[in-house]
Amino acid sequence: MRAKMECVEDPHFTKDYHDPEKRSIANALTVEFNDGSKFEEIVVEYPIGHKRRREDGIPLLVEKFKVNLARRFPAKQQEAILAVSLDQATLEAMPVNEYVDLYVI
Repeated sequence: MRAKMECVEDPHFTKDYHDPEKRSIANALTVEFNDGSKFEEIVVEYPIGHKRRREDGIPLLVEKFKVNLARRFPAKQQEAILAVSLDQATLEAMPVNEYVDLYVI
């Protein structure tokens, strides 16, 4: 698949990336099939991890954190880690060694 891909710079994207007012991290994707037909190009100017999309990204990040905690820790330990991790004041007040201890099985 990689051998069939072609990467092309869009000078407008590069300009917007270097513009301190925008700092866009734009990308676009066009899928073209062997018969010459293609999907309409999809452009994403600010991907989900961009600072301008924190409102969109934080809930997804928290959900990813929960999913990965569930892969490793029992429910009670997951809850303890989440309670501290999602409460900024508590987290900032907690000594680092106590926080790290929450991850010990």
